[in-house]
Amino acid sequence: MPTVEVVVVRSPRRRKTVQAREVGNVLQVSIPATMTRADEERWVAEMVRRVERRSATTAVDLGERAALLADRHDLQRPTTIRWADNQRWRWGSCTPADRSVRISSRLVQEPGWVLDYVIVHELAHLDIPRHGPAFWALVDRYRLAERARGFLMARALTTDPAPAASGSGPTECCDAADGNADGADDWRVAEGSPPRQASRARRNRRGSAAV
Repeated sequence: MPTVEVVVVRSPRRRKTVQAREVGNVLQVSIPATMTRADEERWVAEMVRRVERRSATTAVDLGERAALLADRHDLQRPTTIRWADNQRWRWGSCTPADRSVRISSRLVQEPGWVLDYVIVHELAHLDIPRHGPAFWALVDRYRLAERARGFLMARALTTDPAPAASGSGPTECCDAADGNADGADDWRVAEGSPPRQASRARRNRRGSAAV
């Protein structure tokens, strides 16, 4: 059950998006009027999780953490590193061209040594974009690398992805509001390729790496 006060607004004009907006102490979730009650419950729970994760991330200074790990393991420091709320299938990603790193906000709920592993993994991509022996040699400078990989593999098997609209077939949910001034989370449900394939296709186009 949600741990914050939630108001659900059903809109006949909204067809393929679900939006969450904090208004005072209330989380307002806007959904299509045609959405089923079961899907409404799943989407509300997902939006509440996102808001709670975002609140928790404010206590973690990713920039300072990345700098310490880079210096400790003789890796490059990123130009920018930030939390990302829209990484459903990835724990982190980076774009070597501009040395930017994004870390899934889901990791704020995991042990710190697991978060550190994902940061080290993405920092290693700044030197070596592709996975290979040389890349893994850099990652394994982190002494808990193997343990963290096992942890994340197990977590991936037990973690449910964001909900999909019933009856729409394979769907992908993507955050279209990253950096919006009004602070709204706007998720679009789009028919198409399975999420893992879609994420890989976008990553190849942008020339970024991910874990």
